[in-house]
Amino acid sequence: MAFTFFFRDMHTFNLVEEHVIPLLKLRRNPEIWDAGCATGEEPYTLAIVLAENMGEFMFRNVRIYASDYNPAFNEIVTRGEYLQTQVDRIPTEIFARYFEPAAEAGKYVVCDKLRKAVQFSFHDLTTLQPVKTGVGLIVCKNVLLHLSHAERLNVIKMYHSALNEDGYLALENTQKMPVELKEWFEPVIADGPLFKRLPLAA
Repeated sequence: MAFTFFFRDMHTFNLVEEHVIPLLKLRRNPEIWDAGCATGEEPYTLAIVLAENMGEFMFRNVRIYASDYNPAFNEIVTRGEYLQTQVDRIPTEIFARYFEPAAEAGKYVVCDKLRKAVQFSFHDLTTLQPVKTGVGLIVCKNVLLHLSHAERLNVIKMYHSALNEDGYLALENTQKMPVELKEWFEPVIADGPLFKRLPLAA
């Protein structure tokens, strides 16, 4: 799913800033998985939010594993190069700090610091094999709605196993946590898109 833009759904990122980043700061090598990253606007927005809140030294160790089912997005994400119309929504002061003019007129490229933090890989969620385990946050938007209910349940269970014990899962605002998984995740706020991983009963 390629529908995305920079700084889309800032409500979710504000929740991440408040609840998740303080925990990520406690880790030597904070790791995040953005599942269904499309053309990269979302993981780079996440990288900017982290860089703004973690400081230069700590952000240097951040790794965002951006994955998508479309392998054609690999080059786009890796290059981090976007048209003027694609970056117009970015606040001016943020844009100045994290973007530079590209070689081609009318395009801008994400700065090296952010591109080093984001690593793209091809991935099919329905294999139920996580890109990375032991991550502190998983972001998954515009993906689950394309799966059947049974597939959604299995993918979210896979996310549970891929997260740290105190990890978080961020979903699309319109995507509700299935009632079957109320013992697996709890919402950070009522009807919110951010969920905290729960330990399963033995």
